[in-house]
Amino acid sequence: MKLRLWPLLREYWFDALVVICAVAGAVEIIVGRNHQDAPTSPLGFAVAFEMAMTLVLLFRRRFPFGAPMAMMVAGASISFVDGNLIPFSFAGFLSAMGATFLLGALDNRRQALIGLATVIGALLIIVSNEPDAIWGDFVFLPILFCIIWLFGFGLTRRLEQARAAEERAALLQAEQEAEARAAVAEERARIARELHDVVGHAVSVMTVQASGVRRLLKPDQEREREALEVVEQTGREALAEMRRLVGVLRRPEEAPALAPQPSLQHVERLVEQAREAGLPVDVQVEGDPTELPAGVDLTAYRLVQEALTNTVKHAGATRADVVIRYGNGAVELLVSDDGRGYSDGKAESGGHGLVGMRERVAVYGGELEAGPAPGGGYRLRARLPLG
Repeated sequence: MKLRLWPLLREYWFDALVVICAVAGAVEIIVGRNHQDAPTSPLGFAVAFEMAMTLVLLFRRRFPFGAPMAMMVAGASISFVDGNLIPFSFAGFLSAMGATFLLGALDNRRQALIGLATVIGALLIIVSNEPDAIWGDFVFLPILFCIIWLFGFGLTRRLEQARAAEERAALLQAEQEAEARAAVAEERARIARELHDVVGHAVSVMTVQASGVRRLLKPDQEREREALEVVEQTGREALAEMRRLVGVLRRPEEAPALAPQPSLQHVERLVEQAREAGLPVDVQVEGDPTELPAGVDLTAYRLVQEALTNTVKHAGATRADVVIRYGNGAVELLVSDDGRGYSDGKAESGGHGLVGMRERVAVYGGELEAGPAPGGGYRLRARLPLG
């Protein structure tokens, strides 16, 4: 029951206050009908008018400008007939304050200013028609209602700024998500193009070896010859299909890569490039270097390349260390520097920073950790299983 009641209260709390004020105003008139300052109009008319003038605020959703304006105009108009009717009810006074707040809270500033002028004019008319009014009312009441109007006006402007900020944040987040998805898709296509060369080389070697063995067979080894011909034909077909598939992933301006794909054996070249750019780099190899699968070897090289490039371009570091560790069925890479780190955005090397690194490591079921180092600087650690 509480769960159902709370949304209703949150949605219609102002309407409930309007109804309460209307009923309270009617009760005030009925109870005080014999008071010396009581309205001079017939009791039934006074009660009906008081309730109708207040309940008109219930239509504020459909008529946000017209409903509170109608209340203020009606109050000023009836004061020419009965000067005590409006000032007599305190509930009516609260309703007028609510109408003033609604006028100040209008999104249309021109309507809000017109509403303020109407409120002040209505107040001056009502006070001037009240038999027992004092001169202080001509000053105090306009000031009070101006403060209420300013409160509504300021609150609305603040809410507008908050909504605008939320919209900008949502738009920025959507753009960032779209850029991240595009970066992931582009990096995956780039990885696929590179792995095509690795796998294509392996298939080519298998096909050539099968062709060589077939040519060495004796004439009576017909079954073996047929099996090797199937291997050759299947290998050639696989290479052709791979070329078509990767051709779809290439950009129109890209040409097929003819040079061999790099590996960890070329890390010294990366180090020399970093040193030429002004970044001292030390390389340390731990464990017994083993021959890595071609795809893992390429991925390890790209990780070191991306890390060093980002360090040179973005980290503001004065030195960097590269550790290549072999053992436990995996190769582990550790690149650290004494800089401030780099963002998860695009790197200058043509990849996409940590996004691309994560994609490459995920292909081989590896692990990637990147972040500030305990002693300062930035550290990237990647582990690629060899199985």
